[in-house]
Amino acid sequence: MNQDSLFGGPPDTSVPADAPLAARMRPISFDEISGQAHLVAPGAAFRRAAEAEKLGSVILWGPPGVGKTTIAEVIATVTKARFERVSAVSAGVADLRKIVEGAGIARRNHRRTILFIDEIHRFNKSQQDAILPVVEDGTVTLIGATTENPSFEVNSALLSRSRVFVLQPLQDEDIAQLLSRALSDTVRGLGVGTPSIEEPAFQAIVGLANGDARSALNMLELATSVGDDPVTLATVASAIQQRTLHYDKGGEQHFDLISALHKTVRGSDVDASLYWLARILESGEDAMYVARRVVRMATEDIGLADPSALGLCVAAQQAVHFIGMPEGALALAEAVAYLALAPKSNAIYLAYKQAVADVLESRNDPVPLHLRNAPTKLMKEQGYGDGYRYAHDFAEGIVAQQNLPESMKGRRYYNPTDRGLEVEYRARMAKIRTVYEK
Repeated sequence: MNQDSLFGGPPDTSVPADAPLAARMRPISFDEISGQAHLVAPGAAFRRAAEAEKLGSVILWGPPGVGKTTIAEVIATVTKARFERVSAVSAGVADLRKIVEGAGIARRNHRRTILFIDEIHRFNKSQQDAILPVVEDGTVTLIGATTENPSFEVNSALLSRSRVFVLQPLQDEDIAQLLSRALSDTVRGLGVGTPSIEEPAFQAIVGLANGDARSALNMLELATSVGDDPVTLATVASAIQQRTLHYDKGGEQHFDLISALHKTVRGSDVDASLYWLARILESGEDAMYVARRVVRMATEDIGLADPSALGLCVAAQQAVHFIGMPEGALALAEAVAYLALAPKSNAIYLAYKQAVADVLESRNDPVPLHLRNAPTKLMKEQGYGDGYRYAHDFAEGIVAQQNLPESMKGRRYYNPTDRGLEVEYRARMAKIRTVYEK
């Protein structure tokens, strides 16, 4: 291990002239960072703690292109700390041990080491455990960056020794400011000789960036590199094609989006329901997963208020299975719109939930004798089936008999609402219960 790696300073912020625009325009101070004012604005507690070298280990959580790596590098620059950067995708335990060894030597020589781990959520348990002791004793100051919810992906021991800070997608005005700076900067940006860009084209890039600074700069660089003519909306459309949608099939966004779809269907907002469905499907989610969740919505939130809802949703699932995507999206859209507009009832959901609770929390008494099957002579001799009354022999097919174990006598689970077909079921149940009460 060489002397520079042990006692060197903060990250080298010089970038080759032929580096991508996003790399050249990476901020080198807190004041240059676009967005995240709650962390980096003058007077913000996070910035004050960083500048005073009292920040401690942190995990920066946010979507791609919002400044996680930039903030880590700026902290190292401000504090003049050694900066060791690793990617959780490629680094192993051996790499971490070398860094820890160097950090220990530097610490004895009064040098602070910042260990920046990009995509820390990709570290397995053994890798996270390897850095835990040196984070705890202060040999390194950890700055982890993750696009995934740390509470799911970072082990609790490491999480308890770090503070989590949330970074938000950049606002359109932040992206516009960033692009304007890149266009006017003659040292690190595009500067002199760059084709002019028409306002509609500029705004299109801002919108397509989706709050991602890196994506915005990459699009700007591509759009201005296709010729000497002014960049028009058509140029942007040809160069960019479409917006990049952020999605994590196994992470928090996966659950957030399906939750948004379910709750807007439950809330009878057909327009929002179709929007969230489109967000999910266009981001690449498995359509069969969505179909399964849609079937669940039919049973949980509509139930017998409209029994045809379940059939329609199962038909949508079959359609997706039969014709695939993207054509199957319309079948799911039809099902989701139907569910949103259908009368709502969670009576079946509550009834089953209460029945399950009784099954799990009370004694499981034997089935009453008159309800038991009696296929053998011995069973008949034991009284199986005795006293059973055949419902079709009675008026309207209703016969009063004890159908629950004695200990559960009188329990009621299903209580229809006054919405949809459950109005009819409610009246029917009242009539049935009157017979049973007699």
